[in-house]
Amino acid sequence: MATDDPAETLAGLGEFAVIDRLVADREQPPAVALGPGDDAAVLDAPDGKTVVSTDMLVAQRHFRLDWSTPHDVGRKAIAQNAADIEAMGARATAFVVAFGAPADTATAQALELADGMWHEARLLGAGIVGGDLVSAPQWVVSVTALGDLDGRRPVLRSGARAGDTVAVAGGLGLSAAGFSLWHKDISQFDELRRRHLVPEPPYGQGRVAADAGATAMTDVSDGLLADLGHIAEASGVVVDVSTDMLSADRETVAAAAAVIGADPWGWVLGGGEDHALVATFAGAPPDGWRVIGRVRDGAPRVLVDGAEWQGDPGWQSFDSLG
Repeated sequence: MATDDPAETLAGLGEFAVIDRLVADREQPPAVALGPGDDAAVLDAPDGKTVVSTDMLVAQRHFRLDWSTPHDVGRKAIAQNAADIEAMGARATAFVVAFGAPADTATAQALELADGMWHEARLLGAGIVGGDLVSAPQWVVSVTALGDLDGRRPVLRSGARAGDTVAVAGGLGLSAAGFSLWHKDISQFDELRRRHLVPEPPYGQGRVAADAGATAMTDVSDGLLADLGHIAEASGVVVDVSTDMLSADRETVAAAAAVIGADPWGWVLGGGEDHALVATFAGAPPDGWRVIGRVRDGAPRVLVDGAEWQGDPGWQSFDSLG
């Protein structure tokens, strides 16, 4: 969706006219009984339960517009929220978006942001059903995701038991590698740079895991070890991951690490924002998942090859993007 006047701003066009542009000609999925245009949207919930998650992106904190296009930001905002829904064993059905931006923001940028959101939502068969638009000193994108369990029980973090297999779906360390490449202005390794801007969660694998009897699950948003730490604490178990089983992930980022002079294991074990899924299973994991470790009895903690990891376990919410 584009605007005829590239100099047109949000303030110049006005809130309601901008909203009209943002929602015009968008086709909602069947689960949306009533979309934007009233005080609230109405969704069908055939399961009788609704899975809800919310997350926020702040400019210079979670993205930079000198690295990312507005379309990239829109895709990332939807993807990271959809991954939370996947991690419960559900499917995302709809998103509600609030967008804050300076008054002089070009309307074309807001429309491009919306296009990115819709692009990602359509990959899931979901829609964007409402939201808000406000003036703010910098870009802030807040997304609430809604999902349907389709009759499944939600997969919690608290169900892992000693003897379970730990498995992952999706890549690890790619976003962290891409961030380092962007930060150091290294123009090689385009795919890694791209994966920092737009993550690729393994859509559908949350439901596959739930149907296969996953005992616990989460998405890798803060870093593999940090997020497995949530499972370990909630379940009261030790999670022990194997570097041998993660060697393919290391090899994927090893060349970039060599150029930068970084430890690739730091990216694989502590890098966040890949939004892969990690889960525990009482037996073998289903297709699309690969084993990376085991669950053991003991005081809750995460080990690497049976020992405490001495590196950074993951993202801290009040660190700076730089």
